[in-house]
Amino acid sequence: MKAKIMSHMVSFYPDRELSIDVARALIDGGSSYLEIQFPFSDPAADGKYIQEACSTALRKGFKVRFGFELVRKLKSLTDIPVFIMGYANTVLFHGVKKFLEECVKAGVHGLIIPDLPPGYDENLFTLGNDAGIHIVPVIAPWVADSRLDMILSVRPEYVYAVLRKGITGDYTVIGEDNLGFLKKIGQYNVKILAGFGISTKYQVAALSPYVHASIVGTAFIREIKENSSKSPYDAVAKKIKDLL
Repeated sequence: MKAKIMSHMVSFYPDRELSIDVARALIDGGSSYLEIQFPFSDPAADGKYIQEACSTALRKGFKVRFGFELVRKLKSLTDIPVFIMGYANTVLFHGVKKFLEECVKAGVHGLIIPDLPPGYDENLFTLGNDAGIHIVPVIAPWVADSRLDMILSVRPEYVYAVLRKGITGDYTVIGEDNLGFLKKIGQYNVKILAGFGISTKYQVAALSPYVHASIVGTAFIREIKENSSKSPYDAVAKKIKDLL
């Protein structure tokens, strides 16, 4: 099975124009999906690199309407499905229905909102289904079987499988614990997107038999930060090619 990557980037990082260069690099480098994070001031699930990227993006003037403009721009460049990742405050501030309407207009394929899980989602899953937007539940390794059944009873096409406890960024060892978790989810008819701490070709290859795509984010943010004196395009494109 050919490995696939869902590439995570932060809208307006390192700034508005250069974030388009980052997206171009991810597209040209071989991404199967793009995950565009809409920055929020308290990104609870994110490690220090993505937290810093979100803070920078907000200082650079990110607004939700600009995030949708970025998505529309990217959809004019590629047919790769685009997912928006964000937090409940952003969606609820605009209203779930209104936010989904903007997603439809921008050509968004799916939404990943970790703190709006099934059962506590303010009708996001139902309204998303009605709008034709894939709402992606986030599932942690310690989920109880009954809760897993409940989450997957909403029949999502995709699920985001968290590979370990903690926040994003730190290297994740691929072993029996997280592979067993992926095998359990694999018994359901869903496309598994697996992330948290994926930054090497070895990890992507190890996950490939068990997932639809591996999610990589911090590794790209790190490349941008370490090459801040020039356009991020070359460093980001090289990184994703190295992963595949």
